[in-house]
Amino acid sequence: MLFGLFWGDWTLLVLLPGFLVTMWAQLRVKSTVDRYAAVPLRPGMTGAAVADRILQSNGVFDVAIERIPGELSDHYDPASKTLCLSERVYASNSVAAVGIAAHEAGHALQHAKGYAALRLRMIMVPVCNFGARLAMPLFFIGMLISYALSYLDLVSVVGLSLMLAGIAAFSLSVLFQLITLPVEFNASRRAMRCLSGSGTMSEEELRGARRVLGAAAWTYVASLFMGLLFLLRLLLILAGASGRRR
Repeated sequence: MLFGLFWGDWTLLVLLPGFLVTMWAQLRVKSTVDRYAAVPLRPGMTGAAVADRILQSNGVFDVAIERIPGELSDHYDPASKTLCLSERVYASNSVAAVGIAAHEAGHALQHAKGYAALRLRMIMVPVCNFGARLAMPLFFIGMLISYALSYLDLVSVVGLSLMLAGIAAFSLSVLFQLITLPVEFNASRRAMRCLSGSGTMSEEELRGARRVLGAAAWTYVASLFMGLLFLLRLLLILAGASGRRR
């Protein structure tokens, strides 16, 4: 159990459902994006053009739209007010590209309108990054101390305390993933409202864009599910270490 954080103990089985859901979500989003990447938008507008139209029509004039490398690397950077679109989205006029670009524009609208969940997520970023760097080193050092020196009561308590501190730090990452869900769902709702209200897409094209965004949303659900299962595993290892001390 000493090295069970990484291999060789039954708590690994706790993560199995998370791996399966994550794989399913990734396959679903890839297949859905690939399917609708082959369906061109009838007006011929690119993802970048649609994102720009959404921003302009909602009175947002201070957000830059940039092309970035990578596959599905699209994101909105609130710090620089930059909407970053991947090559596959920026210059493509496919239903998938337009849906993804509209979603990222939805994040820019959230920022402009002061959407509370996005503001909270922005505040949490540095704290969560700091916690993520500390979580596993604290937990692993604490586990080593607890198991290797369990015969020394005071030292063992220090080890368990470090493990608990690591779990608390990791919990910040899970909380961040939880807050991310409403942010992503809300951005998709804003995107679909803008697309349906602008007349940019037909009803059939709107259904395709909705499927693309729905599939993408499942990746965030899967990420949260995996984080919760990993947190459960850490708690089980802590319980085992605590039981060994008794």
